[in-house]
Amino acid sequence: MPEGHSLRRLADQLDATFAGSVVRTSSPQGRFAESAALLDGTRLLRADAAGKHLLVDFAGDRLLHVHLGLYGTFLVHRPPVTPPVGQVRLRLVSEDAWADLRGPTACELYTPEQKTELLARLGPDPLRPDADPLRAWERIRRSRTAIGALLMDQSVIAGIGNVYRAEILFRHGLHPLRPGTAVKRGQLLAMWDDLVELMADGVRVGRIETVRSEHLHLVGPGQRPAYVYRRAGEPCRLCGRTVLTQELVGRNLYWCPRCQPAYRGRA
Repeated sequence: MPEGHSLRRLADQLDATFAGSVVRTSSPQGRFAESAALLDGTRLLRADAAGKHLLVDFAGDRLLHVHLGLYGTFLVHRPPVTPPVGQVRLRLVSEDAWADLRGPTACELYTPEQKTELLARLGPDPLRPDADPLRAWERIRRSRTAIGALLMDQSVIAGIGNVYRAEILFRHGLHPLRPGTAVKRGQLLAMWDDLVELMADGVRVGRIETVRSEHLHLVGPGQRPAYVYRRAGEPCRLCGRTVLTQELVGRNLYWCPRCQPAYRGRA
């Protein structure tokens, strides 16, 4: 599933391409036809992202909400406009560009009130300048849920997926099963600052890069450029111990047992 940096990058691209333009909207697939007709011929005002959600404002207090899910894509193209290929849920066309949305989990019109409710449900997003990491800290410090699960909870921190979760915990030496109550305020804020930088880099380059520059020489040709993500059974790049994996809340954890020692609470 695309993580927060991908949605921010997409929002920025849509904003730069269509903001201020009158757009034609259609649903070649037919599943969004009624709503597309309401947007057709209106001005696209701006595109924004919150966590893994795309929010596109149109004139007339109409708002498009998109969640790409596992399989969704929203690709921007330059003219000429070509006939739809595959299941196109939504097509946007302006004088200078066009874009096709395929396979999203959600594509729906929102009212301003629904947008407010969505933002209220989401935790702070490291890519939004108005984000307050202390909101996440208040949730984490009161919870005995594993930090590896809390980081994937979009109501705690919005935008983090499995890759950033695995890599940020490794970079800060925290075991993914450590309870939230055992995470110190300084540890959470350090991870937050790291996420702000890493995810901003992800927006800039269009991919997740988590290996520190001083460790890049440890990544061999053709190897996955990560510390632990999807490296179960392989040696840790820093200490040589075997990277472990375990399922948690339907997703696989990855960690190094030496660099991320298990938490031992007081007896």
